[in-house]
Amino acid sequence: MKRAISISIGSSRRDKRVDTEILGEPIRLERIGTDGNMAEATRLFRELDGVVDAFGVGGANLALEVAGKSYLLYSILPIVQDVKKTPIADGNGLKNTLEFRLAAFVDEHIGLPGDSRRALITSGADRWGMMAGFFEAGYECVVGDLMFALGLPIPLRSARAVQRLAALILPIAGRVPFHWLYPTGEAQEKHEPKWQSYFEWAQVIAGDCHYITRYMPEDLAGKIIVTNTTTPEDVERFRKAGASYLVTSTPVYGGRSFGTNLMEAALIAISGKGRPLTHDELGGMIDRIRLRPQLQALQPAESAPGREAA
Repeated sequence: MKRAISISIGSSRRDKRVDTEILGEPIRLERIGTDGNMAEATRLFRELDGVVDAFGVGGANLALEVAGKSYLLYSILPIVQDVKKTPIADGNGLKNTLEFRLAAFVDEHIGLPGDSRRALITSGADRWGMMAGFFEAGYECVVGDLMFALGLPIPLRSARAVQRLAALILPIAGRVPFHWLYPTGEAQEKHEPKWQSYFEWAQVIAGDCHYITRYMPEDLAGKIIVTNTTTPEDVERFRKAGASYLVTSTPVYGGRSFGTNLMEAALIAISGKGRPLTHDELGGMIDRIRLRPQLQALQPAESAPGREAA
């Protein structure tokens, strides 16, 4: 059996292991959180190197890819410094291929009238493909890189603005401790409602699940959540808040959707190439296995916006 394992600096409460098949090949998908302990993550990568078929780096990125340019996150790189044999994925490949298709998926399966095609995207630098897909589909977007990562009340309203910001800030931000920019360990469990006016303005709330659950208001009535790496507890939180639909960029296995880093690692393992896959190779595998986003209706059909899911 192939093994793809995500070692995450996120909360261990979100750990999961599932045995499944991809293209007829048995594979074990596993996520192990280290509660923000970088030394423990480094140890696990070192000890499992050459033992498993592919690694995912969870709860963080090795780099951010913005408009085809890669910006390294230097505080994360040391955790994989001892990996010599097993190929590594941090999910950027799927973020820029599969997640680009999410806006079109929402339009096909839900459908929103023109005056409600408004999306709040928590971070464009982290989800460039997802963000670009919504802009290309004609959505009016507010992109929250400065809001969600740095706490600054400055919305961005174009992909060009995100690209310029990334070129200006990421060479510096990439060298600061990662937890300054993104919640790790127990911080992922906090709920601190913020930016309520932007949550209210948008019909679609898209981006990283931790950013959404940390800052979302208690009332998300009628909203469409587009995200990934959701646990059953996350799904129930969105349901209780009144969100109408949940769209995850990868399928649900055993009650949860895994991160793009683990799913990309799974595709690497199944490919048998023993190395990271190019974007073209990932796109081909996505089509070959018919990897599609998952749509969940969270409320009765009569209370949901748009048309009923196909």
